[in-house]
Amino acid sequence: MSTSNFKNKCVTQLNCIYCDSLLCTRGMKAVLLADTEIELFSTDIPPNSGNVVGYHVVAPCKPCLLSCNNGHFWMFNSEAVSTVNRLDATGLNLLLWGDLPELECSEDESPYCGPEENYIR
Repeated sequence: MSTSNFKNKCVTQLNCIYCDSLLCTRGMKAVLLADTEIELFSTDIPPNSGNVVGYHVVAPCKPCLLSCNNGHFWMFNSEAVSTVNRLDATGLNLLLWGDLPELECSEDESPYCGPEENYIR
């Protein structure tokens, strides 16, 4: 999987519009693959939410994993989230995915960390 096509996308903070809780700080604007007219947001880590704000791709098909994708399996309906573009360390420029540090997994973190092959079962 190549994420190089996404390195110039802005990193977005996503909040739930229902309770204003923080869902994630690693969001990305996206479109529904089946209908590119539908805008949504995605992330590569499980969000914190008690409300239904989107969906989780549990077992992506192999063609989807092999196609150009960003590795995000948590999708948010654009009507269910409020967004704020994040700034870089200087506070002057938008933070881009190419400048965001890679996720580091720890033993107390989510079981979703790991290679894409873990999702094909």
